[in-house]
Amino acid sequence: MAMMRSLLLAGSQSRWLREQATRRGFVRRAVSRFMPGETVEDALAAARTLQDTGIGAVFTHLGENVTDPAEAGAVTRHYLDVLDRIRMMHLRAEVSIKLTQLGLDLGPELCYANLIRIIEHAGNQSVVWIDMEASGYVDTTLDLYRRARTARPNVGLCLQAYLYRTQKDLESLLPLDPAIRLVKGAYKEPESIAFPQKQDVDENFFKLAQQLLAARLQGVNVRVALATHDTALIRRLAEAAASMGLPKDAYEFQMLYGIQRAEQLRLAKEGWQSKVLVAYGSFWFPWYMRRLAERPANIFFVLRNLFA
Repeated sequence: MAMMRSLLLAGSQSRWLREQATRRGFVRRAVSRFMPGETVEDALAAARTLQDTGIGAVFTHLGENVTDPAEAGAVTRHYLDVLDRIRMMHLRAEVSIKLTQLGLDLGPELCYANLIRIIEHAGNQSVVWIDMEASGYVDTTLDLYRRARTARPNVGLCLQAYLYRTQKDLESLLPLDPAIRLVKGAYKEPESIAFPQKQDVDENFFKLAQQLLAARLQGVNVRVALATHDTALIRRLAEAAASMGLPKDAYEFQMLYGIQRAEQLRLAKEGWQSKVLVAYGSFWFPWYMRRLAERPANIFFVLRNLFA
């Protein structure tokens, strides 16, 4: 499984493979498991359906590593429009963005200018989530998050449990009363900076989640979003929170569109806050390969489509 994960992550960076795969109908059919479509209209329709079942949505427009300032500006305007449409449709939805899509590779000042426009447009009742990307971007992402959080309260940050450094990063952020979405991590990283074994990542996720829940219990105004599809881990987290005396609305679970749908519904029906990340856009190949790498068993879903 470790070798399969490495191959999938390497494939996510291949331009040739991306060009070939996006032309194949069976790959596009397999991708539809994880995203409702390529357009924002597809995403909005999916969010409306989710809301009817008590589940919220977080939108992300797929793309990364923009190298043209005009394109970064276009992405920014796209998210401003999405926020307007969320309000018009009365959706319980937020947005999640990649800083490299807002021009981080062109410089932090350009990126921050685009980021703060989106945050201000969202208003204080809607959190704008900042995705965490590969390890080389972590320090800059943390700096920009701290700067944005000082300016506005409605900004959240993703932290990755597979990085050794994340516990210290979390400790440094808690005084800001942050919104934190905890994930396991989906980029190819060396063993010198990231846990190589899945069980170690799982345990670190649980430890970090307990740290977040304990902060809530101690009165820190932290929004806790636990992003995992692991049902056994979800049960452990719920039991840990209950043993601390935390109510169900003190934290939330977030998952990807199309994965563990029954669990998403169960959580919502039983009183937990349940949200689904709804991805859309034409630049789906790298994102899709990382989703497969998170759980290589998903590759068999693709193979079934190939021979169907």
